[in-house]
Amino acid sequence: MKKPRAAVERRCRKQASSQAGRENHALSSSQAKPSAPDGLAKPQEEVVLQASVSPYHLFRDAAEVTVFRERLLSWYDQEKRDLPWRRRAKGEVDLDRRAYAVWVSEVMLQQTQVATVINYYTRWMQKWPTLQDLARASLEEVNQLWAGLGYYSRGRRLQEGARKVVEELGGHVPRTAETLQRLLPGVGRYTAGAIASIAFGQATGVVDGNVVRVLCRVRAIGADASSTLVSQQLWSLAQELVDPARPGDFNQAAMELGATVCTPQRPLCSQCPVQSLCRAHQRVEREQLLTSQSLPGSLDVEECAPNTGQCQLCAPPTEPWDQTLGVANFPRKASRRPPREECSAICVLEQPWALGDARILLVQRPNSGLLAGLWEFPSVTVVPSGQCQRKALLQELQSWAGPLPASRLQHLGQVVHTFSHIKLTYQVYGLALEGQTPVTTPSGARWLTREEFHTAAVSTAMKKVFRVYEGQQPGTCKSSRRSQVSIPASRKRPSPGQQTLDSFFRPHIPTDASKLNIAAQ
Repeated sequence: MKKPRAAVERRCRKQASSQAGRENHALSSSQAKPSAPDGLAKPQEEVVLQASVSPYHLFRDAAEVTVFRERLLSWYDQEKRDLPWRRRAKGEVDLDRRAYAVWVSEVMLQQTQVATVINYYTRWMQKWPTLQDLARASLEEVNQLWAGLGYYSRGRRLQEGARKVVEELGGHVPRTAETLQRLLPGVGRYTAGAIASIAFGQATGVVDGNVVRVLCRVRAIGADASSTLVSQQLWSLAQELVDPARPGDFNQAAMELGATVCTPQRPLCSQCPVQSLCRAHQRVEREQLLTSQSLPGSLDVEECAPNTGQCQLCAPPTEPWDQTLGVANFPRKASRRPPREECSAICVLEQPWALGDARILLVQRPNSGLLAGLWEFPSVTVVPSGQCQRKALLQELQSWAGPLPASRLQHLGQVVHTFSHIKLTYQVYGLALEGQTPVTTPSGARWLTREEFHTAAVSTAMKKVFRVYEGQQPGTCKSSRRSQVSIPASRKRPSPGQQTLDSFFRPHIPTDASKLNIAAQ
């Protein structure tokens, strides 16, 4: 006989409340206390956190934690991907080299897809196999190898850390998560925990974007995962779950599960080794049964039942359950500020060269801030649709190269490139000097051949700009990639058999934000 929905929900809450006593004991005795993101004790916040957490969002006891560990590690042993940093770390007996191999991979994987990182990691370790090798490298070399990987401050801080280890720490990487985070520039809580657990076997949990997703679903945490309270609870859960016998493997297993099975969209729940322990999956089944009004009387169903008020780990009442999302209702997507919009006029200045190949002018960015130390075409910030951008750009060009023929400065199109916090529209110009006397090379600038440009320390945005320029030059070989570009109709030169712009370019695939705690550019 079908049971009314209200009666079912009352029974569910009663079941959850009856378990509160023993689960509260588990909270006080077996669960690690959450610590502040910076590793500093915040006892008042911890008291508030424990008082506000319903037992529904915790693990019942040590036995349930043990089952979770065993199932996850068994799955990982069979299904883990064969990745170069895992092979290198496993086969390296020298602890400092092992830590370095893990450190490089973890920094590269921040905000970047595994498939993209593999090639960069392999080339990096071939060029700088040890911390000492990296410490001796120049920032120019680091930027050059990092070019195209994005978030360029990561490479700079990685080298700064290597130099500190070599010059101040006797060549030895700190052995604990706390000292790694305290002593090494650019190493945050996540990276420190990953190095300490994987390289040194410290039983410390880690929380990245993949782990956030797994834990929020396993314990049905629907509140904003970026909030302080939820973040502390996730770190507490990660510390409680980490296997003391295999901490590095466990942390990698949790991240692997989030990357390959418990994915943001279309998760593969049937392949999940901890499905039976997943509160989100149980919630999906409950909602389906309530909808069909065919809930068996013997089914043991739980839901969150806080003693007073709204549970601070549940989704707010303003965000009801979406039946179409299933377990993807967790975690709640935090509202993000749209990137601020800026506009820049930029010019590819090319001149003939006495030795043959023409050269293009690049200037170096400041050593701090966005894209620090990278090379770019001369540019100037302008107001969108401004009438003076051409004049301002010409003045900027002449400050680098001296007098130039203004009549040859041609607008070619535009490129839109989004950084983490800036949506930048480049108005692309070109100026080709034919038969001109080569101009001088001022400090902070250099003239490169086209071939040299493609291997220089330049950003992806500059490569997009250069493809627009190449597409407008007679006799040049068009690139086979596509970008967000727009070329005025007046600049297009149709000819018999000419391909469309879409055939010149292919999609630029942006990196995926798969890691948290990334340092700002």
